[in-house]
This record gives sequence, C-alpha cells and structure tokens, in this order.
Amino acid sequence: MASPGTDVVTGAFGFTGRHITERLLEAGRTVKTLTGRPQLWGTASDPFGGQVEAIPLDFDRPEALAGVLRGVDTLYNTYWVRFANGPVTFERAVENSRGLVRAATEAGVRRLVHISITNPSAESHLPYFRGKALVEEAIQGSGLSYAIVRPALVFGEGDILLNNVAWALRRFPFFPVAGDGHYRTQPVYVGDLAELAISAAGEPENKTFDAVGPETYTFDELVLLMEKHVGSRARLAHMPQSLALSLSRIVGYFVRDVVLTRDELVGLTANLLVSTEPPRATTRFSEWLEANGAKLGAAYASEMDRHYRMRPRGLLGN
Repeated sequence: MASPGTDVVTGAFGFTGRHITERLLEAGRTVKTLTGRPQLWGTASDPFGGQVEAIPLDFDRPEALAGVLRGVDTLYNTYWVRFANGPVTFERAVENSRGLVRAATEAGVRRLVHISITNPSAESHLPYFRGKALVEEAIQGSGLSYAIVRPALVFGEGDILLNNVAWALRRFPFFPVAGDGHYRTQPVYVGDLAELAISAAGEPENKTFDAVGPETYTFDELVLLMEKHVGSRARLAHMPQSLALSLSRIVGYFVRDVVLTRDELVGLTANLLVSTEPPRATTRFSEWLEANGAKLGAAYASEMDRHYRMRPRGLLGN
C-alpha cells in the first residue's frame, strides 16, 4: 500500500507528466509513475534521479494496476496516444483508459486529475477528439472525485510539435500552411498546465475546465513569431490541407517519424485549440519564446523514438 501523501502520475517520463511530477516532488510529495518506459528508472535518462518509482503501465493486468493505486491520494492521468501505430489505436487507448479508471475506482483513489483536450466531442469525426470525450464520460460516470483539465496547444521544455515547427523553419526555405492560416490557437505553458492540475487535485468538487494561455494567435501569426525568434527567413506557403499533409509525410519519411497527423491538422484548422473560457494560465508564449527561441528547434524531436521505439512488449502509451 502506498504511504500517505503518495501520488501516481501516468507517463512521468513524458512531456506533461514530467512537469507535473517535478512540481509534486518540489512540494514534498512521494510520487510513483505508471509508465510504458520503466527501463528509464535509475538510468542516466531518468530525469528524477531514481526519486520516482517506475512501474510498468500494463493494461493487460487490471488487478496489478488496482494494487499499485490502492491507498494513493491523487492519480494524475496523462496517458493517451497521439496517433495510431500498429496495435496502438485510439479504440485501444479508450479501452485502456477505461480500465485505468476502473482500477482507480476499485483501489479507492481519493482524486483523479485527467489531462484531456479543448473541445472534445463524442460526435466528432476525429478519432483523437472523439476518444478524449469518451474517456471523459468514463471518468464522469465512475463515481470518483475528479478534475478534467482541457489544455489547448501545449508548449515548453520537452515539447515535440512546436519544437519541430521551429526545426522546419530553421531548415527549409518555405513553411507549408494549410488553408488561409487564419484559424486560431491559445498556447498554454506546460508548467502552468502542471500547476493547474495540481491545484485542481486539492479542490473538493468535480470540475471540468479549459487550460489556455493569455495570448491568442492565428496560425500565421504563431509561425511568423516563431520565425522571428529562431532566426528563420522561411516564407509561408499557403496551400490545401491535403498538400500540406502530404509534404509533412515526405519530411516524416526522411526523419522516420510522424510529423503531423490528419486529426491534428483538421482540429487546428477547425479552431478546436481555442477556448471560450477566460485564460487560467499566465505565461505568455511570446515571452517564453523570446527567452527560449535560440534553442527551440535546434534538434528534431521524434515522437516515434520517444513513445514507440525501444519499448518493452505489451506496454502502450506514455
């Protein structure tokens, strides 16, 4: 059984999970992680220096998951998949998430804080956004005390998507933009997201809320701002969505990665990464970029390397 004050973070070696874990450790909490990369624990690649016990996130053993969660104060769930890959599908991710919720319920976890996405919908034709909505429904019907946090486009140290936008701006003479580039997004700093999640863990009521930053950009404005701070002279090239996605696949072939998914592109152009709620995060993307632009995109960040390659068999997700 976990000791008092113990929290569990799924995917603590990942992007959002790492920032949540760092802040929990700073607050003196005992933290364990359910992870698809338990082999990192105690190695030179372990960002926590062995402070966080790593336990395999094995969805095929629900009784083991419940055992890990028994006596835990708060479960911070960042588990999801960015795209389907082999046996890793959105349908499987939904079922895995439902199993994790059942395990948390059986174990008597005091509070579940779940990281979702802005504007999920069970009626969406986009599997990413539909799957996120179905997981939210499972949490809301579980009987657990919960907080569901819905971030938009997350940026910060360890990010993949915006890092690779900067990487492309540094290396190519033009940057493909789907459509007119006038669709909007509200970037949220990963540190602010982590603090919002931890704050929500201490609140008594069930709640669902958006986590977005104080600045709203059209996509053109976002790319041009990044271009300025990374020292790029690339020109924006507006084109049909299908062509922009095809070009991303060509780049993906050479870097052996999935650079951009259809769900991501369609969700962005449909204005699904903005909120009608007041911004809860305070860090301005423009200020963060001014401080970090010199190193952003200096190296390509591979989703396949981080989450799919060199993974023990049977483990999925973060």
